[in-house]
Amino acid sequence: MRLSGILFPIFSLPSPYGIGSFSREAYEFVDFLEQAGQGCWQILPIGPTGYGNSPYQPLSAFAGNPYFIAPDLLIEDGLLTPEDVKDVNFGENVESVDYGALYENRFVLLKKAYERFMKKGSGEKEASDTQGQDRQEDTEDKSQAVREAFAAYCDKEAYWLEDYALFMALKNAFNGASWTTWEDGLRTRQADALAKAKEEYADDIGFYRFLQFEFDSQWHKLRAYANEKKVRIIGDLPFYVSLDSTDAWAHPEVFQMDQDLVPTVVAGCPPDAFSPTGQLWGNPIYDWDGLKEAGYDWWVRRIGRNYEFYDVIRIDHFHGFCDYYAVPYGDETAEKGTLRKGPGLELFKVLEEKLGKLDIIAEDLGNVTEENARLLEDTGFPGMKVLQFGFTSWESVYVTHRHIRNCVVYTGTHDNMPTRAWVEEISDGERDFTRRYVNSRNTDYGALTWDIIREAYRSVADLCIIPLQDYLCKGRESRINTPGTADGNWQWRLKPHFLSQDLARSIRDLASTYSRLP
Repeated sequence: MRLSGILFPIFSLPSPYGIGSFSREAYEFVDFLEQAGQGCWQILPIGPTGYGNSPYQPLSAFAGNPYFIAPDLLIEDGLLTPEDVKDVNFGENVESVDYGALYENRFVLLKKAYERFMKKGSGEKEASDTQGQDRQEDTEDKSQAVREAFAAYCDKEAYWLEDYALFMALKNAFNGASWTTWEDGLRTRQADALAKAKEEYADDIGFYRFLQFEFDSQWHKLRAYANEKKVRIIGDLPFYVSLDSTDAWAHPEVFQMDQDLVPTVVAGCPPDAFSPTGQLWGNPIYDWDGLKEAGYDWWVRRIGRNYEFYDVIRIDHFHGFCDYYAVPYGDETAEKGTLRKGPGLELFKVLEEKLGKLDIIAEDLGNVTEENARLLEDTGFPGMKVLQFGFTSWESVYVTHRHIRNCVVYTGTHDNMPTRAWVEEISDGERDFTRRYVNSRNTDYGALTWDIIREAYRSVADLCIIPLQDYLCKGRESRINTPGTADGNWQWRLKPHFLSQDLARSIRDLASTYSRLP
């Protein structure tokens, strides 16, 4: 079935809370997708972010980002009041996320919600709850339901939740320091040190459990609403995890670490013409031999958890399953790394055996070897075709006459320049080639951007995904991420009330013309 969708991160949604969240505006965007005839909403990873705010360096491969919890829904549940929210500094710029303001103020607000949640869960009455027998009985029933729902959630998600809550409580206690610098008893997870910490930080542990309970509750409602509107959620899964993550701390057996829990190798990219010393990413690398012996249990759990979040998983850096580049830990460049074999098709056979048919999109961009092309073909997963990479030569694998049905076509991704800005900044020769290829005589860059969008819709690819910024003909200021840079990323937000019915109709016309309506 041919479909189209829009790439638009949760954090980029408009909201009065400094960052996009699961608030009313998210539901309004789903309504916009329905009106625009779109069958998919692609978002970036939704895990909790650490230093640098990158969703591709989450603090947990299983948890959700507490920043996305919507205060207005907590108000509806009686866990916050409008007065609690109105004077909070979420950041002054409605078009950019101020992570500093969020870090300082968001958790203070969420802690108030947690304290009221605990009162409700314990059956403790507020003054207004004592008015009348019927009101009292209703409150007691709700309190019981809250206790049962929270307990059931904690039990269901115990595999990752207990470690995550303790990890975050300790990280808070140590002012955000990496677990690799903690005292040995906690760093190496000695039983007596963990037991003491669980007792000492019990309230914080409960708080972080609560945040995940609220995240999942709010997200599942939003996802269900999208599914009712025939909109499927496509979510990203980073290939690697951060060294400073719950996963590396709680499950060192998953990674190539020595007996002192120090990585023996870390991830990177070999030297090439663009980077003579290679790229040093620093992520811990999976111990694929050990994972195989354990039946790939951690990966089964991870993929299963992500299907609780998404309808379709887009796996970032899919080539890593075929082979990966390992750099000795402590090296300052990636020059002395080695290329090693990944698990290949075997992992996906196990995943399908345990979880059923996998709905996955493979991010297969970059250098394509015969082996990783064969892995993609053997899995049957669709790869990606990015038009911005194609408008250089008739021979490019990314131009539309080279597409196959089993792929996903994009004008650009979150790592690309918005197409309007790309059109402005490419060379005259590339721009001329682009115009000739898409059969456009438009000299206006905005009109040319829409011609490129139309070219994506024309593709034989089963799925067409367009970043929202491209429909809006946004410029460089709306770029989501510039690879290789540390500042100014993951911040762009849409202005409130910026999406019109006219835009929805124009997008729907494309979906209708090229047979991509749900």
